[in-house]
Amino acid sequence: MTIRKLFEPNSVAVVGASRDPKKLGHVIVKNLIEADFEGKIYPVNPETDEILDLKCYPSLDEAPKKTQLAVIVIPAKKVPSILKQCKENNVRNAIIISGGFSEFDEEGKELEEEVLEIAEEMGIRILGPNCQGINNTSNGLCATWPLVTKKGPLSIVTQSGTIAAALSHWAQEENIGIAKTAILGNKADIDEADIINYLAGDDETGVIALYLEGVEKGRKFLEAARKAAEEKPVVVLKGGKTELGAEAVKSHTQSYAGKYEIFESACRQEGIILVDSLTELYNVCKGIAKLPEPDGKNTIIVTSSGGSGILAVDAIEDLEINLIDLPEQSIERLEENLPQECILKNPLDLTGSATAETFDESIKILARYKDVQNMVIIVGDPISGIADILKERYERLPLIPVFIGMGKLGDKEKEKLRDSEIPVFSDPAIAMKVANSL
Repeated sequence: MTIRKLFEPNSVAVVGASRDPKKLGHVIVKNLIEADFEGKIYPVNPETDEILDLKCYPSLDEAPKKTQLAVIVIPAKKVPSILKQCKENNVRNAIIISGGFSEFDEEGKELEEEVLEIAEEMGIRILGPNCQGINNTSNGLCATWPLVTKKGPLSIVTQSGTIAAALSHWAQEENIGIAKTAILGNKADIDEADIINYLAGDDETGVIALYLEGVEKGRKFLEAARKAAEEKPVVVLKGGKTELGAEAVKSHTQSYAGKYEIFESACRQEGIILVDSLTELYNVCKGIAKLPEPDGKNTIIVTSSGGSGILAVDAIEDLEINLIDLPEQSIERLEENLPQECILKNPLDLTGSATAETFDESIKILARYKDVQNMVIIVGDPISGIADILKERYERLPLIPVFIGMGKLGDKEKEKLRDSEIPVFSDPAIAMKVANSL
């Protein structure tokens, strides 16, 4: 059964809507309103007639018929009765925010099994329980928190609400933007493969970021990820790689983490990009979403910081990056145009006396050679005007900017690039992993 209406409903009932700003039932209604949800919003609460200027219905039975999505924010034990009302009201998709199911205790596990049985019997698809909802920035369906409205090519699928919130917040702050977000929770019904299949055909999604703890249906996941990866990059961060981490996974969402080595090998065979940290997940996806795709892996590092250049070189040991020698013809031109103290190797070290002009000359000269397919530009000192240079060259070249140690001036220069939707990185090693992923 399709889950399209999970992301694209024309109406949403929030069961457990509240007038109390501290409660999630209030936050979700408020976020739907402030995100300018294109459909109808039906708060459901028997104790009030109105929430945030919207008519409130005493039960789902009394809400308008043909509601396409129910967001359920009520105590766990009441969820089965609400699902039965969903059937009677022809609701075919439900997001169960409520916790207290299999992640909690044995009684909660039995309750989750009951919920799934009812849903299957009545033809209802469920996201959750114990989840943080979804966001679709194209239609304003922010049935989650925090409120994120910046549209962009990044779609997020996670088992952790906090990780989804962090990725979404960073993408909004850095002008990258979000297409879709889905927080899976306990995955009683809808799982990562179902969401990936939907996102694979979503024109607004340019890259899929996944944080997974356990993958119970491995073949289903790999098949979905493989097909999606043929259309757009799929980047995965796996939690529970260690024995202690696997125990934490079990207590979080009752998932089984499995052997990471097996997971890693299977993913690599299917063309899935694996990362090792949350910041790497975000930065790799940010780079894929916004950087131009180079013709190959031949890379030159241009830096004003020798130490940062060394860190960048160290990072490529297990990567496919080809750190090429400077083209012979370029060396003479660089000697003519750069100060004598510059070190004409790869990394091309412009030293601490670098200016925007020396960066510009270096980039212009190296860009003339076809063997140079990608450049990582590390700006390690406060250099005024560097953003203008990079913006001009970025239009014609694959450049990966890294700003490090630039202080307040760097913040201003970085903001100029972000305003032009040019991603900026702050770690030379991660920048090399971004280059490897393009």
